Amino acid sequence: MSSLAIYEHLDDLPQACESLFDAAGKTSFFLTLPWCRNLVRTGLPEAARLRIYVANGENGVKGVLPMMSAAGSRRLEAVSNYYTSLFMPILGETDDAALGSLVEAVSSERWDRIDLHPMDADSPVFEQCAEAFRSCGMIVLPYFCFGNWYLKLDGRSYGEYFETLPSKLKNTLKRKTKQLHAANQARMEIVTEVGEIDAAIAAYEKVYNSSWKVPEPYPEFMPGLIRTCAEQGWLRLGLVFIGAEPVAAQVWIVKDGIAAIYKLAYDERFSKLSAGSILTAGLMRHVIDVDRVNEVDYLTGDDDYKRDWMSHRRERWGLSAYNRRTLRGFCMGTALQMAGFARRFLGDRKRASTDVRLK
Repeated sequence: MSSLAIYEHLDDLPQACESLFDAAGKTSFFLTLPWCRNLVRTGLPEAARLRIYVANGENGVKGVLPMMSAAGSRRLEAVSNYYTSLFMPILGETDDAALGSLVEAVSSERWDRIDLHPMDADSPVFEQCAEAFRSCGMIVLPYFCFGNWYLKLDGRSYGEYFETLPSKLKNTLKRKTKQLHAANQARMEIVTEVGEIDAAIAAYEKVYNSSWKVPEPYPEFMPGLIRTCAEQGWLRLGLVFIGAEPVAAQVWIVKDGIAAIYKLAYDERFSKLSAGSILTAGLMRHVIDVDRVNEVDYLTGDDDYKRDWMSHRRERWGLSAYNRRTLRGFCMGTALQMAGFARRFLGDRKRASTDVRLK
């Protein structure tokens, strides 16, 4: 026997859910309760309303699907946004029955569109989730979100890793590090403890506000995340100072053998010093030789500089499921489905035409 419950607040979840989040969190900190709590508290619009689906079995909680919607909206979407690099249903193990119950529950409601993103396209759960929505009669359209560059270390030391970097990057790091330390009274700090956190947040925000980055739409999100990570023992906040002036800052998150590069910024007045690259190298040395991580994850995006530091690339995809039983869901899903067929048909014809000409 199984049952399903729906909650509107994270604090209302049964305590048994914590073990599921803990298990899922070994894959990524994005799947942990501390991450979710900070995102919900500081990084969502006021109109967002949580709708957390919990599948229960004979031996306790089997799965959790954290979703949200805006008041008056007929769209249900994952509790995620541009701050999130990975979202997945929270399952202790790959549990087809629990996943099926969760998907059936959201599909039975009259949402026009249900959207899960960004998901690990290589995970079996991704295709299982898509198939579960199809089994419920939904029009399912997978879509690309972004590329994700990462580094597999395979037991290497930082020195061994450094030798694999492109020659141009290695030479730049060696030259600029000497220049920075010789001429500018520079020093690097890596903050990990809660007791140092107020000064570290102030330095991070000063650098960020002097960088090329656009202002944060939710100003409390990053301070909240930094505090959360420090409390959990996950924080590696790197800072480069010239004298008393912070000129580069990066927030890395280390959990269960994975170091995630979450935020980075440098003061544009000091761009010629390459303090950002030097700080990346310093944090790399720390997480490889001190934390002994197995993987470094550059998270969101295909920026050119990431391939210089990383070794592998994977993709994050989303799933949109459109409800055939609502007029808007049926029309949107059918139109997008037909547009996809048309693009593929025209692409096939173009390739066929090219093949004929080549012959």
